[in-house]
Amino acid sequence: MSVERTELLVIGCGPAGAPAAREAARAGVQTIVLEKDAVIGAKRVCAAGLRPGFCSDFDLSRDIVHCDTPRLALFDARGVEHALRFGPGHTTTREELDGAIAQLALAEGADIRTRMLFRDVRFERDSIVATYADLAGGTRKEIAAHALFFAQGSTAVLESTPLGYARWRSGLMTTLQYRVYLEQPAAPIAYESLEMHYYLGQEGRQVVGWMFPKKDHLAIGLGVVGKMEGHSLRQELDAFTQRVAARLYPASAVRAVKTEGHLLYMEAPRDVLRHEGAAVGGTAAGFVDATNGEGIYEAALSGRLFADALHRHRNDPRAATRRYAHAVRSRFVKRLQHRVKLMHFLERKPERFGVLFEQLAATPHLPEVLHAEGNRRTVRDRVFLYAQMARFLAKSA
Repeated sequence: MSVERTELLVIGCGPAGAPAAREAARAGVQTIVLEKDAVIGAKRVCAAGLRPGFCSDFDLSRDIVHCDTPRLALFDARGVEHALRFGPGHTTTREELDGAIAQLALAEGADIRTRMLFRDVRFERDSIVATYADLAGGTRKEIAAHALFFAQGSTAVLESTPLGYARWRSGLMTTLQYRVYLEQPAAPIAYESLEMHYYLGQEGRQVVGWMFPKKDHLAIGLGVVGKMEGHSLRQELDAFTQRVAARLYPASAVRAVKTEGHLLYMEAPRDVLRHEGAAVGGTAAGFVDATNGEGIYEAALSGRLFADALHRHRNDPRAATRRYAHAVRSRFVKRLQHRVKLMHFLERKPERFGVLFEQLAATPHLPEVLHAEGNRRTVRDRVFLYAQMARFLAKSA
């Protein structure tokens, strides 16, 4: 088997892989991307909410934005709504988001290949060799790279590599989402709001539900920690969708419904983020906020940080991955670890969700500080957070 060679190999062309490829190629790094799907961004259960300023931060056209949403509606275990103003945030679809970044990567010279399924990797003295299946040609191939970036999302299977994580599968969440296409528009408030719902489902399991508006449909979905039988999961989503419909589009007929299912990771980030010249980013690294499932920003930032580290240490991939791991840990990994602990604390007594949401709604500065990256928080911000944490714990008790 002949072995192709490249400077950088990226596995996955999503919110982490595409920015890494784009910025590495822009810096002159020879870059190949392997994407398993035929259409980039397809088959992803994702409400695709973007935080304020995302498009400008990553040089994306606002043409991908469906709705500007200045309102975050949090529903506690009793169904009580707590509204926050922010942003505004934006909504899009993963097809448009991933596709737009991929087009920018192509324009910079990255070689993006679809229907290529990563199989295995081995570390040799002067390169990293990845084996993959060409699904279109039905052949097995190899690429030797100086550096490798894993960015294939929550379906990443890295247990056989030095980047494996024993607790990965226990952190997976089963998700199901409907794209609901209506004959008439929903209530105006629906197109201004991102909704997150936290409640105990029909089986007594913690459910996280959402409603995100798009220009031609509403994304209504939910996730349950661990595996759930398909029929029961659909029943849970049907019941949740009926509650959303009663509030937001009681008089509108449904023209069509598209169903999407996927696994999402919702626990702590991987312990090991690098090995020699290879690193892992985005959801594949566990860079997901366990309280709300947000991971697109951290994914894109991890891709950017990896490309920057590789550009700075182009002749030393091991030094590049060390720099990358340090950068992501200092920017957001600790915040994500804290969110996991917070979610576990809330789930032990579901009424705590209401306590937290009431405090967030009453203290507008609190969500802003919580979203800030660790290296951007001032001493005053940290003191403020400790005071708010003490207040929350006192009320929770």
